[in-house]
Amino acid sequence: MIHLASLAETAAALHTGQLDLLTYINDICDRIDALEPEMQALLPESDRRARLLAEAQALQARFPDPAYRPPLFGIPVGIKDIFFVDSFPTRAGSQLPPELFFGAEGDCVHALRSAGALMLGKTVTTEFAYFEPGPTRNPHNLDYSPGGSSSGSAAAVAAGFCPLAIGTQTIGSTIRPAAFCGIVGFKPGYGRISNNGLILCSNTFDHVGIFTQDVAGAALAASLLCHNWQALETGVSDALPVLGVPEGPYLAQASPEGLAAFEKQLTLLEKAGYTLRRVTAMEDIEVINRRHSRIVFAEMARVHAAWFAQYESLYRPRTAAAIREGQEVSAEELQLARWDITKLRVQLEALMSQAGIDLWVCPSAPGPPPEGLTSTGSPLMNLPWTHAGMPAITLPAGSAANGLPLGLQAIGTAMGDERLVSWAGRLAEAVAGG
Repeated sequence: MIHLASLAETAAALHTGQLDLLTYINDICDRIDALEPEMQALLPESDRRARLLAEAQALQARFPDPAYRPPLFGIPVGIKDIFFVDSFPTRAGSQLPPELFFGAEGDCVHALRSAGALMLGKTVTTEFAYFEPGPTRNPHNLDYSPGGSSSGSAAAVAAGFCPLAIGTQTIGSTIRPAAFCGIVGFKPGYGRISNNGLILCSNTFDHVGIFTQDVAGAALAASLLCHNWQALETGVSDALPVLGVPEGPYLAQASPEGLAAFEKQLTLLEKAGYTLRRVTAMEDIEVINRRHSRIVFAEMARVHAAWFAQYESLYRPRTAAAIREGQEVSAEELQLARWDITKLRVQLEALMSQAGIDLWVCPSAPGPPPEGLTSTGSPLMNLPWTHAGMPAITLPAGSAANGLPLGLQAIGTAMGDERLVSWAGRLAEAVAGG
């Protein structure tokens, strides 16, 4: 079910007219018609093809001259079904009445429209972007999970339904599914893409994430969606970054297979000329994990207060349990926990400075995708970087013993998104055969 669909190349071909937009839309819809019944990455839409063709024709009429076409002219984008998108219902992977969920489109959707993108449709999410899985299957093997919570966004990009999709990450919901589906997932630093215009899971930690098939596509999307994106001057990122390996209890959370694959990736990086420095970090990872969970649960409880009071029986078990625990978190505990968040970022960046590290590298997930659809896998490899609000990217890095994809995660400093993305292309080349 995997299909190559480079965002940058497709956007360039549509922009110049080398690729006919209506032909392209029909090809996309043919692919969805053939594969979606089994993969279930998208929310159903009875007239998707007719709508997209009409919108594409309107776009052509608005921009007949290629010289004036916007950068994402005609690109179909999948939008995680917790975002508000005009003319699309929002269900958030839940059984609650969709009429409860309404709001104005946020900055991210506005930016996509301004760049000429078409809304392919809503992509499947776990229930309220937490851990109860949706029906989406991994396009590499339908018997395995695509990860979550941005399950449909990752699967849709991997299957070639769209060259760009949008998701979120509260713990590991961009990096993990992108890794499981063998694509690039970029979680910018906190606030670089506004998290307005969506049903929040945790305002403190919700990051908007980008899914593409390659780093060039992620760079293009980031330049259009991230606030105040600054193109680096020529030559700034020519030198290879020094890579830090966060040794200790954090890394020990990975499975034996995941750690063995990571060591193989490190060997490939050294062969490609990268300097690696192993640094003990996050020795209090259990405290970090617990603090993160308590903040998420508390903020979920506040977001869902009115809905949960009326529709508690419609919530699935893991979501309901998180909300119930969050109801027990006092305002004082929540405030104190929020104050501690910046300490982790300061500690990690101090270690980077002391050791002369430019980027951290680590597994994108503890191991390969889990079999079946009852679990989306563990986000523990992603949690501290989300907690600290640091930019992270996952790069395809070989396959596990079961043939499913693995990823390498790279993390930059706060507000270092541009450098991280600029370095990611060469990193991806080094570990592609991992």
